[in-house]
Amino acid sequence: MQFGVSTFVWVSPFSTASFDLLHKVADMGYDIIEVAVEDKDLIDWPRLKKLANEMGLNVTISGAFGPNRDISSDDAAIRKNGFTYIVDCLRIAEEMGSPIFTGPVYSAVGKTRLVSDERKLQERTWCIESLREVGDIAKSCGVVVGVEPLNRFETDMINTADQALSLVNEIGHSSIKISLDTFHNNIEEKNIPATIRKIGRELLCHVQGNESDRGTPGTGNVDWSGINEALTEIGYEGAVVIETFGAPSEELAKAASIWRPLANSADELASEGLAFYKSLFR
Repeated sequence: MQFGVSTFVWVSPFSTASFDLLHKVADMGYDIIEVAVEDKDLIDWPRLKKLANEMGLNVTISGAFGPNRDISSDDAAIRKNGFTYIVDCLRIAEEMGSPIFTGPVYSAVGKTRLVSDERKLQERTWCIESLREVGDIAKSCGVVVGVEPLNRFETDMINTADQALSLVNEIGHSSIKISLDTFHNNIEEKNIPATIRKIGRELLCHVQGNESDRGTPGTGNVDWSGINEALTEIGYEGAVVIETFGAPSEELAKAASIWRPLANSADELASEGLAFYKSLFR
């Protein structure tokens, strides 16, 4: 199993000016740096790939879905922009050798409303139409899209693994699978290990192993032992990545409700989190 850490732990948005992070991540002993793509034009991707190779780091790509990147929006222009953003990220993932592109691809983070069943159905229809096209593009790129359920305070569309399974099964594309974030799962699932077993090896493509308060893994109430047992049982061969937010942008802080520091420092969270991963999963 490989271990990774998101650029979100230190900086938002990640840019070429932040490339010193790769040295830090490699020196800590991580296998992967997960790059959150807030603005693709801020990043010199060929240079990043060269530096990652020199550092012995693999790269995975995750999305940042603001209000203008929503494939389930009732505004056709926003749906188109969301689709274009996902495709751009898939091309980046292909270029960087990332096997996955993960995030709440179905909607915008922070979009929480009580709407009619008819409205929900229409939004789901728009979402599925886009993701079926996305699936074909992802397949051509050699990338899998990980649909990530978020907790009820960050989206009203896909909160649980059952909802993600329903969506993915309706899309019915081999390149559209499920990504789990244990912070969200700890809020929404009755039993995270049982959830992992239900999704199974064929559909679980990525895990963001985050603590119950988004702080350092191993310091909260997530059932890590059970998670380890379940991942082992299904034969999970993907990565486990820390994704939390050390210095979120104003928009991201509002969407994810980050109002206080989550650890003494980002470096401490990352180094102690990796030590915990290695003690648990290896």
